[in-house]
Amino acid sequence: MGQYDVLKDSILGFSSLGVAALWEIPGARTVFDEFKQLLNEGLVRAAEKSGGEWKVNFWVKEGILLGMRLGRLQESYLSLDEHGNRFAFIDKDTWPLKKITIENNVRIVPGGSAVRDGSYLAPTVVMMPPAYVNVGAYVDEGTMIDSHALVGSCAQVGKKVHLSAGVQVGGVLEPIGAMPVIIEDEVMVGGNCGIYEGTIVSERAVIGTGVILNGSTPVYDLARNTIYRKTAGAPLVIPTGAVVVAGSRRIKGDFAAEHGLSIYTPVIIKYRDERTDSATALEEALR
Repeated sequence: MGQYDVLKDSILGFSSLGVAALWEIPGARTVFDEFKQLLNEGLVRAAEKSGGEWKVNFWVKEGILLGMRLGRLQESYLSLDEHGNRFAFIDKDTWPLKKITIENNVRIVPGGSAVRDGSYLAPTVVMMPPAYVNVGAYVDEGTMIDSHALVGSCAQVGKKVHLSAGVQVGGVLEPIGAMPVIIEDEVMVGGNCGIYEGTIVSERAVIGTGVILNGSTPVYDLARNTIYRKTAGAPLVIPTGAVVVAGSRRIKGDFAAEHGLSIYTPVIIKYRDERTDSATALEEALR
């Protein structure tokens, strides 16, 4: 990221100023526009893997927030049909819809999907309707975002990932240093899953239908007899190739025992094998 040090310093400098001052400084908008173009091209990212570990680029998140502060409310219209019927929406003029053309080699199937400016969709990404990708998100090649799926702000999604219908990938803009959700290459995420609070899902993991992963719920690994959880200094990390399903564990105490109460918890039941690979194989013809 050294080549962008000047831009980084400018963003941090403008971010330290008040809102009124920003509106009065033309250079702030110029710097922001340059920064947003790099976001759109995938050249700067909210988090990157370095030396085997994911690191937050906090200045990138500062740049996104700078755009929020610089922006003014703007009314825009989306054409619905050839008769001139339109749908109005209102957002900051710094964060309109992303302009995507045939040259991007991205498939966005008709039906109500939206991609916000300042996000990156790599060639061969597919979006089924309706789906949404928020500012700062990075989605790599060959990934499918299925119907009613959300890729939240600053989320980082790898190559050949399948986000099934109804998947919610949480967004993280604040606090600045917080790790966004990371989903590495070739991960399969089942329908109606939720992945939140900076969770890292390592490559080739399989997240079963309805699993919720967040910072407050430990994950029990039956295959390795261990427990994974978020700590003050590290996010929850799902290991490479883990197969995670929705489970439950007993609640302690006489009252809970009397009523047979248990609480939800994700459980790793095994690690990927040939049978798993066969069941989760991606269909290249869809991409």
